[in-house]
Amino acid sequence: MAVSDLDLFKVTKHCAGRVPARFHDQMRIESSVRGNSVTIFECRAPWHPTLIDWSRHPVAQLRYDTGALNWTLYWADRNGRWHLLDFVEPGTVDQMLAAIDDDSVGIFWG
Repeated sequence: MAVSDLDLFKVTKHCAGRVPARFHDQMRIESSVRGNSVTIFECRAPWHPTLIDWSRHPVAQLRYDTGALNWTLYWADRNGRWHLLDFVEPGTVDQMLAAIDDDSVGIFWG
């Protein structure tokens, strides 16, 4: 069983709502799907006139377990390695997005 379109829609909508429209020329939050993983990125506009590409910094990764039918939440270390956020119990995509927003330890949004 693959990740549901409804869950992907929820992540996309959540990302789009994180940054007010007036700042979209400077910053945006995006998601990318690979298999049963959805990675959320903070994207920033080029900071120098000679640059053309936006920078992308991984914020969080949600992984769907097709056997258990639930999501788990991961954080990236400074080397880009993913680690399970073990104090957040597996659950729904809504619960994982709420945990990212709550960010009680400052691991996602600093």
